Amino acid sequence: MAYIDPHVHMTSRTTDDYQAMQRAGVVAVIEPAFWMGQPRTEVGTFKDYYSHLIGFERFRASQFGIRHYCTIGLNSKEANNEALAEEVMELLPLFIYKEGVVGVGEIGYDDQTAAEDKYYRLQLELAREAGLPVQIHTPHRDKKQGTIRSMEVALEHGLAPHMVIVDHNNEETVEQVLERGFWAAFTIYPHTKMGNERMTEIVRQYGPERIMVNSAADWGISDPLAVPKTAQLMLERGISAEAVHLVTYQNALAAFGQSGQMPESDWLQAPAVDQSQRYAGSSILRGGQVPQSDPSSALIR
Repeated sequence: MAYIDPHVHMTSRTTDDYQAMQRAGVVAVIEPAFWMGQPRTEVGTFKDYYSHLIGFERFRASQFGIRHYCTIGLNSKEANNEALAEEVMELLPLFIYKEGVVGVGEIGYDDQTAAEDKYYRLQLELAREAGLPVQIHTPHRDKKQGTIRSMEVALEHGLAPHMVIVDHNNEETVEQVLERGFWAAFTIYPHTKMGNERMTEIVRQYGPERIMVNSAADWGISDPLAVPKTAQLMLERGISAEAVHLVTYQNALAAFGQSGQMPESDWLQAPAVDQSQRYAGSSILRGGQVPQSDPSSALIR
């Protein structure tokens, strides 16, 4: 079975993670722009970060047989630095139209401050004008209120629900998100957001339509194999293969494919992996290493 992880921060992960994901069946990933763990202080760091997402990280993924896409946005935490946020907003139109950008994200609310609301709304307008899907980060505190507010504000700005992926759902929010016609994404993240046993029961209760599973693996303790592991558990617990395919592959493709930047042929007709390639003079190989044409090979030389 093939999988898409529609929310994973590969910039924070290792080449071992790419190899393990490829062996587990992950064919494509979407990396939302996000918070790096500490506040950035200069607009240039955002520019370099966005450039990395559409540049070297795409190349790095391709060297392991995985297609890499991203969403570009100003995250909610850093929206509270208004002086910097203003500068970042000027950058965003330079990046959201680039190849491989499948949406504006991850944006939304964290503490639900006035500044977060201001920049969330501005980015919704940007997405609407560009005709791109929106990837919404819902807050960890006051989640239900923040999720409802996120959807209502998106509607206020003319975003159709089918163009909005509401992320980090749980049992408290899923019903309202689905009833309103939005995509409902779930993050399988150890101890904090959602375990895959709970995820299995959500699919059993609500069905697979407009639901997708992601890992949101990042620089914290997280699991880049969360999508294939959840698929395996669902099959073991009696969820149909068709439903598992929808929530771990097809729905993500349908939602983010609306960008026009993510055709399935990208990985179905991909050229063979060639690890001798370079990006701006940089290779993933280190001194004396031999390129592997088969990224699933167990050989270590």
